[in-house]
Amino acid sequence: MIRVTDDITLQDWELSESFTRSSGPGGQNVNKVATAVELRFEAARSPHLSQPVKARLKRIAGRKWTQDGAIVIRAEETRSQARNREIAQNRLVEMIQRALVTPKRRIATKPTLGSKKRRLDTKTRRGQVKSLRGPVSED
Repeated sequence: MIRVTDDITLQDWELSESFTRSSGPGGQNVNKVATAVELRFEAARSPHLSQPVKARLKRIAGRKWTQDGAIVIRAEETRSQARNREIAQNRLVEMIQRALVTPKRRIATKPTLGSKKRRLDTKTRRGQVKSLRGPVSED
């Protein structure tokens, strides 16, 4: 069971872990011990997350979101299996906490009069510079 907030806790049936051997350097430890963790969270079936939160979570997860609505997080940073489990769980909690925050709606505003004038001034200056680049008359 993983605690995300005071209201949201992820149950054991929503999570599954599998362990594989890590890639990269590490000597004989890499060849012998299965330290890499693949944490799978059934996000689409989770009763604790509302539909808008699931939609934001899908966008945040990106390629980690599978076709069947699960999030797969792989952690293989350290040589310790326990530490990799902790890292994967922390990543999942952080991802869910980011999805819980509703984004602020953007309020459309008009450009100020000063910004309009500055834009037009730079356009006229630029136009003058470009007009001077024309062919030179022989007069």
